[in-house]
Amino acid sequence: MAQLYFYYSAMNAGKSTSLLQSAYNYKERGMNALIYTAALDDRYGVGKVTSRIGLQADAKLYSNDDNLFASINSEHTNMSLDCVFIDEAQFLSKAQVMQLVEVVDELNIPVLAYGLRTDFLGETFEGSHYLLAWADKLSELKTVCHCGRKASFVVRLDENGNAVNSGDQVQIGGNDRYESMCRKHFKALVWDKQ
Repeated sequence: MAQLYFYYSAMNAGKSTSLLQSAYNYKERGMNALIYTAALDDRYGVGKVTSRIGLQADAKLYSNDDNLFASINSEHTNMSLDCVFIDEAQFLSKAQVMQLVEVVDELNIPVLAYGLRTDFLGETFEGSHYLLAWADKLSELKTVCHCGRKASFVVRLDENGNAVNSGDQVQIGGNDRYESMCRKHFKALVWDKQ
């Protein structure tokens, strides 16, 4: 029986690396895996999932108004799909998470979604919120704060390296703009400054 999985973490925990390894395992066994990534994140090229350690794979793009069930069902009609992978799953809409639920329940295709749990203010993204609520299996991928504790939060940095505590929820960036931290350090830089 297929299930919806949500692998979540702060930045730099290896979400994309894990996704690419899992997708490779399917392909190595002669199975068909389909990878999607958010159209708005083109840091490493359009239609690519790329890990910090250099692994990459081609991916189909999704934006907020795309119907993922229709897209996956169409692909499944052309070739039998054994698994669907979603990178940057925090950017999914509520409707798209429900569409992934339908892929699992109606098409019997496992869906593995990877994304951030919270934004730079400690608030859940829409996609993460509904994946946390509706996924069959939740798995936290861990990374560490500069102090050595588990990092569960992401701090957005300005051009001078100072923590930012206001602004748009979505601002694409990597290590130059974000740092993963434990709650104690995140709280001191973001929540205590609001």
